[in-house]
Amino acid sequence: MYFKSKNFSLLILGITSLICSRAMFLFFNDPEGPNLLIVTVTAVVVYFLSLKIVKLLNFTGFKKIILTILAQIIIVIIFYLCLN
Repeated sequence: MYFKSKNFSLLILGITSLICSRAMFLFFNDPEGPNLLIVTVTAVVVYFLSLKIVKLLNFTGFKKIILTILAQIIIVIIFYLCLN
Protein backbone atom coordinates (compact mmCIF):
# COMPACT_ATOMS: atom_id res chain seq x y z
CA MET A 1 0.00 0.00 0.00
CA TYR A 2 1.60 3.23 -1.17
CA PHE A 3 0.47 6.61 0.13
CA LYS A 4 0.86 9.44 -2.35
CA SER A 5 0.66 12.09 0.31
CA LYS A 6 2.92 12.30 3.33
CA ASN A 7 0.27 14.35 5.09
CA PHE A 8 -2.14 11.40 5.04
CA SER A 9 0.23 9.16 6.99
CA LEU A 10 0.99 11.97 9.45
CA LEU A 11 -2.73 12.48 9.97
CA ILE A 12 -3.22 8.78 10.70
CA LEU A 13 -0.35 8.89 13.20
CA GLY A 14 -1.76 11.98 14.88
CA ILE A 15 -5.16 10.37 15.29
CA THR A 16 -3.68 7.16 16.70
CA SER A 17 -1.55 9.13 19.18
CA LEU A 18 -4.70 10.91 20.41
CA ILE A 19 -6.55 7.60 20.73
CA CYS A 20 -3.65 5.96 22.57
CA SER A 21 -3.20 8.81 25.03
CA ARG A 22 -6.95 9.00 25.69
CA ALA A 23 -7.06 5.25 26.30
CA MET A 24 -4.14 5.50 28.71
CA PHE A 25 -5.89 8.08 30.86
CA LEU A 26 -9.15 6.12 30.82
CA PHE A 27 -7.42 3.28 32.69
CA PHE A 28 -6.56 5.53 35.63
CA ASN A 29 -9.10 5.49 38.46
CA ASP A 30 -10.12 9.16 38.23
CA PRO A 31 -13.78 10.05 38.92
CA GLU A 32 -13.53 13.30 36.92
CA GLY A 33 -12.12 11.61 33.84
CA PRO A 34 -9.12 12.61 31.73
CA ASN A 35 -8.30 16.28 31.28
CA LEU A 36 -8.35 17.43 27.64
CA LEU A 37 -5.16 19.46 27.95
CA ILE A 38 -3.22 16.60 29.52
CA VAL A 39 -4.46 14.15 26.88
CA THR A 40 -3.44 16.53 24.09
CA VAL A 41 0.04 17.18 25.50
CA THR A 42 0.58 13.45 26.02
CA ALA A 43 -0.55 12.80 22.44
CA VAL A 44 1.96 15.35 21.13
CA VAL A 45 4.77 13.76 23.15
CA VAL A 46 3.82 10.28 21.92
CA TYR A 47 3.56 11.54 18.32
CA PHE A 48 7.02 13.11 18.26
CA LEU A 49 8.69 10.23 20.11
CA SER A 50 7.24 7.73 17.64
CA LEU A 51 8.37 9.84 14.69
CA LYS A 52 11.92 9.90 16.06
CA ILE A 53 11.91 6.13 16.59
CA VAL A 54 10.70 5.38 13.08
CA LYS A 55 13.14 7.85 11.56
CA LEU A 56 15.93 5.81 13.11
CA LEU A 57 14.56 2.58 11.59
CA ASN A 58 14.29 4.07 8.07
CA PHE A 59 11.35 2.05 6.70
CA THR A 60 8.97 3.20 3.96
CA GLY A 61 5.34 2.69 3.00
CA PHE A 62 2.93 0.54 4.94
CA LYS A 63 5.65 -0.94 7.19
CA LYS A 64 6.51 2.54 8.38
CA ILE A 65 2.93 3.29 9.46
CA ILE A 66 2.46 -0.07 11.19
CA LEU A 67 5.79 0.24 13.04
CA THR A 68 4.95 3.78 14.10
CA ILE A 69 1.57 2.72 15.48
CA LEU A 70 3.24 -0.14 17.37
CA ALA A 71 5.84 2.29 18.70
CA GLN A 72 3.05 4.58 19.90
CA ILE A 73 1.34 1.72 21.70
CA ILE A 74 4.59 0.68 23.38
CA ILE A 75 5.33 4.28 24.42
CA VAL A 76 1.86 4.63 25.95
CA ILE A 77 2.25 1.32 27.82
CA ILE A 78 5.59 2.50 29.25
CA PHE A 79 4.03 5.86 30.27
CA TYR A 80 1.14 4.03 31.93
CA LEU A 81 3.43 1.71 33.87
CA CYS A 82 5.58 4.61 35.02
CA LEU A 83 2.63 6.75 36.09
CA ASN A 84 0.61 4.00 37.73
